[in-house]
Amino acid sequence: MEEPALRPVAAAGLPAAEEEEGPGCELEGRRRDERSLEALSLAASGGAAAGRQQQLLEGRRATLASALELEGTVLREGRLTQFVANNLERRIRLSGAPRGEAAAGGGSSIPAIDPGALQDVVVLAGQVAAQVDELLRNVHCGLQALTALSVGCIQTYRDGVESLGEAADLSIRAMYALVARCEELDRAMQPVPALAKRIRDMKGTLERLEGLCK
Repeated sequence: MEEPALRPVAAAGLPAAEEEEGPGCELEGRRRDERSLEALSLAASGGAAAGRQQQLLEGRRATLASALELEGTVLREGRLTQFVANNLERRIRLSGAPRGEAAAGGGSSIPAIDPGALQDVVVLAGQVAAQVDELLRNVHCGLQALTALSVGCIQTYRDGVESLGEAADLSIRAMYALVARCEELDRAMQPVPALAKRIRDMKGTLERLEGLCK
């Protein structure tokens, strides 16, 4: 049941393969032609063939998942599948060991890790760590500058409020002192109307005496 679903994939690369083959491979070419015709007939069958192919794909996924479950833990989240291998540290150690030691240790299928690649990873990790340290220092300096600016603004605001309070207090005191002086002046000016009356009387008397003297 699985071979028909794989034939369209093989048929997709058929023309280029036939151009490269020599005259001694006619039988193989005929077989491929038959496969391509069968693939075309399967493609023309419509939704039924697509459904069967989808079922085959799901069956393969289920088979692959069951095989992975034997080697580790499989986690599925929607269309995302995560796999965590058992004895991961042991597999990593065996991958870094020589082929003879790896075969003696259990014949792991994990390929050996390139030491140059590990060295490149170490160098890149050091560069990333240096860049992160520089970024943290810049952020620290920026936060210190912002903190100093905030403290300066708060101190300026506090000084302004204190100065405004002192100025308002002095203004109120000066106003009360001015009111008190005005009241004292008003009391001191109370004899002025009587004095003005006496001056007018004296002036009238002087005018009468001047008239008599003439």
